[in-house]
Amino acid sequence: MKQLYWRPRGISRSVLVLLALISLLGLGVVELVQTRQKQPHFTEKLRAAQLALEGMEIIKAERLRKNPVMDPEVDPAQSGLIGMLMTDVTTATAPLSAKQTSVNPNFAAVLLEMLLEAGVRQGDVVAVGCSGSFPSLNVCAYAAVRTLKLRPIIISSATASQFGANDPNLLWIDMEHLLYEKDRQNFPFRSVAVSPGGVEDRAIGISQAGRQHIQAAIERNGLKPLKPRDFKDSIDKRMAIYAQYAGDAPIKAYINVGAGTVSVGTTLGKRMFRPGLSLPRAAAPRYIDSVMSRFLDDGVPVIHLVHVERLAARYGMPVQPTIMPVPGEGAVFYREERNRWLAVGTLVVIIGSLYLFVRSQLGYRILQTNHKQQEDLVTEPMV
Repeated sequence: MKQLYWRPRGISRSVLVLLALISLLGLGVVELVQTRQKQPHFTEKLRAAQLALEGMEIIKAERLRKNPVMDPEVDPAQSGLIGMLMTDVTTATAPLSAKQTSVNPNFAAVLLEMLLEAGVRQGDVVAVGCSGSFPSLNVCAYAAVRTLKLRPIIISSATASQFGANDPNLLWIDMEHLLYEKDRQNFPFRSVAVSPGGVEDRAIGISQAGRQHIQAAIERNGLKPLKPRDFKDSIDKRMAIYAQYAGDAPIKAYINVGAGTVSVGTTLGKRMFRPGLSLPRAAAPRYIDSVMSRFLDDGVPVIHLVHVERLAARYGMPVQPTIMPVPGEGAVFYREERNRWLAVGTLVVIIGSLYLFVRSQLGYRILQTNHKQQEDLVTEPMV
């Protein structure tokens, strides 16, 4: 039977096994002994997360002032940014786990990284769609935008899904106004328009009492109401507002918070768009009409903040934290990476061992051959 493998002539099998063991040991050392490396733009990311935490603390203080009782089962981190199961302004069902996971200031650093990957730079104009369903992510978006010194054009939705900003006396637009009044230096942003939100962006299914709460919130915050006739009209109106406020400046990215159908699209659109950054080359088919798909068709990168638990896992952040996360935690700040110098040193050891073993084995074979030849000459009979 022919041999099915090859090995160098003159090298013993025991030497080959030893070399293999040395190589495996070196690989194991390189994989196990990793170093904690700071990620690019560390300072800016940390600043964004710290700013987001400051904004969340402002909202929490107001939440405690109005209602000092927080359910530890609903809001284990005691963030003050998780709402109630049902109110007059609640639009849809939603998993509590997603809302609990979103209460993390380090999402501001994640968003900042995505904006930089999208090519956004200081002074650029970005469009923002805020949802009352994730007030903490809205705060993170504002913090990232402020840290990068961008010019946002913001359209918000007044209503929210379960456990979002669904307190009729403290909707998202109230929280935004609070940030503006309490810390205008760090949060100098206001929505240029606000829609009712919900089905078709018209709060279909909301009770008359809920509609009155929405109208009262829009009036007390001095915002421009967006009154779409239907789904398509809402998209058209939003795109027109973004274009109007951008003027001659190009919009460099669109940030969407939540899964509102006007921003994302209907059921098919929600399946097509993945969470995180989507570049124009990954645009959805044109038959999916939404604010996101129109921006992608126009060559504008889109950042989609949805499926929060998947985003948290992707960036090494806790899912459903029981205590408030501290700025600077997660893979967006530090990553365990292989030590390149250790890898180089291991490779040198392997190559050196290979060289020494091969040379010693070949030398031994040569000496044996020469010695045998000399013995043959001595013992060869005289003619």
